[in-house]
Amino acid sequence: MSIVPTRDEITAAHSLISSHIRRTPLLDITLPDGTPVTLKLELFQHTGSFKPRGAFTGALTAAEAPKSLVAASGGNHGLAVAHVASVLGIPARIFVPSTAPEAKVSRLRAMGAEVTVTGEVYADAFAASQEAAAQPGARALHAYDSPATVTGQGTLGLELDAQLRSRTKDQTGTAERTGTGAEAEVPTVLVATGGGGLVGGIAAWFGSDANVVPVEPETCAALHTALENGERTPISPSGVAADSLGASTIGEICFAVACQNALAPVLVTDAAIGEARTWLWRQTRIAAEPGGATALAALLSGAYRPTPGEQVTVVVCGANADPSDLPLD
Repeated sequence: MSIVPTRDEITAAHSLISSHIRRTPLLDITLPDGTPVTLKLELFQHTGSFKPRGAFTGALTAAEAPKSLVAASGGNHGLAVAHVASVLGIPARIFVPSTAPEAKVSRLRAMGAEVTVTGEVYADAFAASQEAAAQPGARALHAYDSPATVTGQGTLGLELDAQLRSRTKDQTGTAERTGTGAEAEVPTVLVATGGGGLVGGIAAWFGSDANVVPVEPETCAALHTALENGERTPISPSGVAADSLGASTIGEICFAVACQNALAPVLVTDAAIGEARTWLWRQTRIAAEPGGATALAALLSGAYRPTPGEQVTVVVCGANADPSDLPLD
């Protein structure tokens, strides 16, 4: 695989993993200001996030069948790797930082994974995982910055592209998107961004066929910081979505994709993420985790303002959080 996944590689990955993943649905909603938006409900994927796409791709493209899977994760990637290991019938060793929510850690143990809690951030857990990853027969699956992982996450872009084209075909009788002017309508896709595996894969699939917008918490702005500095730059992630979006440095692959496609990140506050999570629950009864509500927060807070008629899709990417803090009404 190349460092930046090609469409052919993403298509091949989709064929490889399609029997192991769900084709997650779309949901049309209307924002308070009347803007129509489509949600890509990837939180309905196995284990409650998009992560199995990359984890299955990483495991199934190994040169030899792995005897165990090793991963460092704030939670969602670990859950995906534990699920993949269970499906393939091999052990999983997962290293998580102390900031990982207990809801995720307890699920990891319930799935049969050996869990080691170490350090305060993802980078600490990743360093601790290296000895286990070096054991004979072990297959280390990076959470966001390996070609297999990003290629697997790119299958979400492939799937979403097909769904949007199918809708256009139903409306116009042709699979080509058409706008009101001379140029074809280019959809916008808002994607929560931590280490960049998901947004990197989606942007690699769409290229110039969509306006892919990374959305980052202000407290976990690894991509924004890297693009501002012109190089990958370490940050100190914190805040309500740090367990899923708290990468200390943007992935090399995502950074390459972002530069190649001129991605422009949008930043949102922790308060906006919380409000988006609550609004999504009240309006749809969908219980997203903070990271899963981050892309929607860009629209609800006004950090991203669509133009009239812009076709906007928001990826709701995760659901692994304690729902007890959501309102009853």
